[in-house]
Amino acid sequence: MQQILDAIMAGDTSQEDFANLTLPESYRAATVHKDEVDMFEGLTAKEKDPRKSIHIEDVALPELGPGEAYVAVMASAINYNTVWTSIFEPVSTFGFLERYGRLSELTKRHDLPYHVVGSDLAGVVLQTGPGVSRWKPGTEVVAHCLSVELEDADGHDDTMMDPQQRIWGFETNFGGLAHIALVKANQLMPKPDHLTWEEAASPGLVNCTAYRQLVSKNGGNMKQGDNVLIWGASGGLGGFATQYALNGGAVPICVVSNEQKAAIARSMGAELVINRSEEDYKFWKDEHTQDPKEWKRFGSKIRELTGGEDIDIVFEHPGRETFGASVYVTRKGGTITTCASTSGYMHEYDNRYLWMNLKRIISSHFANYRESWEANRLIAKGMIHPTLSRTYSLDDVGQAALDVHNNAHQGKVGVLCLAPEEGLGVRNPEMREQHVDAINRFRGV
Repeated sequence: MQQILDAIMAGDTSQEDFANLTLPESYRAATVHKDEVDMFEGLTAKEKDPRKSIHIEDVALPELGPGEAYVAVMASAINYNTVWTSIFEPVSTFGFLERYGRLSELTKRHDLPYHVVGSDLAGVVLQTGPGVSRWKPGTEVVAHCLSVELEDADGHDDTMMDPQQRIWGFETNFGGLAHIALVKANQLMPKPDHLTWEEAASPGLVNCTAYRQLVSKNGGNMKQGDNVLIWGASGGLGGFATQYALNGGAVPICVVSNEQKAAIARSMGAELVINRSEEDYKFWKDEHTQDPKEWKRFGSKIRELTGGEDIDIVFEHPGRETFGASVYVTRKGGTITTCASTSGYMHEYDNRYLWMNLKRIISSHFANYRESWEANRLIAKGMIHPTLSRTYSLDDVGQAALDVHNNAHQGKVGVLCLAPEEGLGVRNPEMREQHVDAINRFRGV
């Protein structure tokens, strides 16, 4: 791997030289093990510790297939799907790998007793398989996490509708928390050249998810003037939703859990912020019973901030804990867009407030290639900024995942893979200088 890193760090290595690099038979990666899926049996979700289930080890380099690419991973990031994989909830991801492995001779590579995790990366193309023409060895790239086969007609209007749609590094193997990743070439996008490796790696999954869920016609189809309620507005996902609302002329109403996170939301330009710890909302009386009076109190706070207006779009991702309140506070004819459900998948809400007021619930899951490309383009243009707050080494992925599991982070948590230190990879220092204040502000510096 040192030869690969030296070629990247040199800065003037030719495409031919990259193509001629000898790739190792194995590489360093963060994995979970199939024979440990029951290791947390009897524990609650919060008691499960990713540091115990995530291993940093050498794994065999998989065969390179048609339409695929090897990427030297300089940096990656933690998403909640890595937390789910590491605590084997809601199901073990080895079931995904087994089903994918039955699809074809080529996909059998993914069905292994270990799972290389991670759904973000920034790095350099090393080799490409047959049929790849756009991406060349030596090209600096980021990757979105949509893996599709596109052999079914359903996926050709919106690739997220492909029956074989999967999330790379979660529902497939050979993910980005590693020194080398195996991706489909149509996952690749240009690395924004004013960002460091770790900054460029951090937006991927959450930025594209936020774009589709809030901006795209497939999601909220946000317009100027919309009041947008954003849960977790300073976090990895909510931080991008806040930026899209502000950039698109909407009015974000940002919900956060403490004053530090409120300050981050305000630093992004948000003016209407609700600190849940100060307001002490208790949407649930107990495990089984919600409190509509608290929904009403929450709605009153929103109207106080907006001058009497209700919410046009709710950017909903906590799920069970907040969904009843989200449905209640949305205006008549408004929209609740939902993904993730990090506090629980079994949503409960009073259907009278949905049905009799003609509200809509729209499900949203990641993004198609076009949406991902547009989201990355806005990063590259300096119109949307990374929300990276802290960066760990690959050896400390377990701790990084635990931070996200415990919501002990602000924004995104990055991981250095091959990059030896933070701050490397900037190719356009002039553009960076133009945006450095915003980059630092959005990461809470």
